Amino acid sequence: MGGLPAGKVERTEHDYADWERRVDALAVLLWGIKGAKKLMTVDELRKNIEALTPDAYEKLSYYERWVKSLTDTLIQRGVISAEELERKMVEVEKRG
Repeated sequence: MGGLPAGKVERTEHDYADWERRVDALAVLLWGIKGAKKLMTVDELRKNIEALTPDAYEKLSYYERWVKSLTDTLIQRGVISAEELERKMVEVEKRG
């Protein structure tokens, strides 16, 4: 976590899952890159990741932290509501 000593960073190459690529692409769009309307900043992404509890930070993967941060920012800014997100998640889960 930000500000805490963590030891050596293990850098490994891996293939990204489709959902990880989608999260990355969504973040780029939300940051307003290539002329899109800017809906959030990289600083907001970082701030919300740093606001995670230590337990959540440890349990979530890198891109799961991004999903949490992106979601929190969009809800905070009123772009989506928690209820809208919940309804959509139920709909997606029903699709399997």
